[in-house]
This record gives sequence, C-alpha cells and structure tokens, in this order.
Amino acid sequence: MARGGINKVVVQQARQALIARGENPSIDAIRIELGNTGSKTTIHRYLKELNGQQPVAAAGGMALSEVLGRMVGQLATQLQDEADLKIEQAESTFTQQREQLEAQLAQARQALAAAHQQHQIDGAALAAESEKLLSTQSTLQAEQLRSASLNQSLGELQLRLADKDEQIKSLEDKHRHARDALEHYRNASREQREHEQRRHEAQLQQVQVEVRQLQQGLIVKQDELTRLHRDNERLLGEHRQAAGACKAKDELLEQRDAQIQGLRTILAQAQGASEEMRRQLDVQAQSLEARRDLCAEQARQLQQLEEQLKARDEALALCQAQLPAPTE
Repeated sequence: MARGGINKVVVQQARQALIARGENPSIDAIRIELGNTGSKTTIHRYLKELNGQQPVAAAGGMALSEVLGRMVGQLATQLQDEADLKIEQAESTFTQQREQLEAQLAQARQALAAAHQQHQIDGAALAAESEKLLSTQSTLQAEQLRSASLNQSLGELQLRLADKDEQIKSLEDKHRHARDALEHYRNASREQREHEQRRHEAQLQQVQVEVRQLQQGLIVKQDELTRLHRDNERLLGEHRQAAGACKAKDELLEQRDAQIQGLRTILAQAQGASEEMRRQLDVQAQSLEARRDLCAEQARQLQQLEEQLKARDEALALCQAQLPAPTE
C-alpha cells in the first residue's frame, strides 16, 4: 500500500492529464496534480514502471520518430526525477545531520550551564568555608588572649605563694631561734641554780625569787611561742588555700589547653576541607574548559557541514543547468 493514499492508477491518470495539457509529467508536477499528496519516492517508482510499459504499449500505433521523441522526453523526465530524488535524499540527510548536531550543541550548552551553576555553588561553599575559617581563627585568637591572661594570673599567684613561703620560712627561723634561746636560758638557769644551791644555801630565797621571775619570763616566752604557733598555723592555712587556688588554676589551664588543641584540630580540618574544595574546583574548571573546546569543535564541524551543503547546492544548480530542457 502506497503512502498518502495514492496508487499506480492515480499516478497514471495524473501523468496522462499533464501530457494532455502539454506539460512535463515530472514528480513535482504529478504531486501538485494529486493535490500535494503522496511521497516523491512512491511517485518516482510508479513513474518508472509506467515509463517502462509505455513504449511497448504505444509502439504499434506511433511512428518511430514519435516513439523516440517520447522516449527521450521520458528519459529526460526520469533524469530530472532522479536528480530531484537525490536532492531530496541529500536534503533529508543534511536535515538529520543538522538536527543531530543541534541536539548535541543543545546538550553541550545544558552541560555548560550545569557546570557553571555547579561552579557557582562550589564558589558559595568555598566562601562559607572561608568565613567559618575566619570565625575559627578569631575564636582561637580570643582563647589565646584568655590563656595569656590566665598565665599572667598564675605567675602573680606563684609570686604571692613564693612570698608566703618566704614569710613562713622567716617565722620558722624566728621560732627556732626563740626555742634555742629558751633552751639555752633553761640550761643556764639550771646550772646557775645548782651552782647557787651548792655554794650558797643562804641565798635560796633570793634564788627562788629569781626563779619566779624567770618563770614569769618563761610564761611570757611561752605566750609568745603560742602566738607564733598560731601565726604559723594561720600562715599554713593561707598556704594551703593558695596551693588549692594554684591547683584550680592549673586545672583550668589544662582545660584551656585542651580547648585550644581542639580548636587547632578544627582549624586543621577546615583548612583540609578548604584545600579539597579548591582542588575539586580546579578539576571542574578543567572539565568546563574541555567542554568549551568540545562545543567549539562541534560548532566548527557544523560550519563545515553548512559549507559542504552550500557546495552541494551549487553543484546541484550546476547539474540542473546542464540537464537538457524537457520536451513539450
């Protein structure tokens, strides 16, 4: 079944009508006669069959010159039809190639737009990472300032602790000197008392008075010693408090050091992520450049095809000009 609803009989009737009007029964003329319906390939096939049958049918009733004239006209028409068919096929092939190239160009443009969008997204992500890195560096600087302040406070506490240690040492020296003096005084008093007892029994009362005086002085010394012990305990308590505060400062410094170490780790991770993003961005930029080169190559090929089509059109026009004029 022929396309467009035409058949051999319809083509034959259109051909005969054209011949009766004195027109050349070409493929385009028959198609116009049929109301612009039917495929040129189908019309050409039917015309070829009809042209093959016509000389045999007309040989008995026509002169040889007329038959030859008809055959020459039919051959010219057939050549024209074949040329039109080849032109149509070439135009169809070119149209398909051009559509394929346009589709490839559209895909390349879409890929380029997607790559550009991804490039913008990567740029925004890199900017966010840079802001995060700046914030982390600012936090690290603040923590370093706080650490320096704590170190300064610790140094001041250590100086105060050293001062307290010197005061305690001084009090201990005073206590030792007082105890040595008291022991020396006791020994001297005992020797003197024994000596006085051996030599002067009569001076016992005077010695007893002196002993009482010495005992009173001893009580005074004992009170002073007790006061010194209290001062020593108080200083020891202050020393313990200072040592506890120093220990708390040390623990706080250790915590700050751990926090600073964690911030340094975060900073290193952020720097590593930033380097990775830069590397990926370079790779995508290289891929984008390659795609641009591919698009340029495809555009160059499309231009070459257009030039080839133009050359074919010129060659076809030249062929049409060289074909013999159709016979009436």
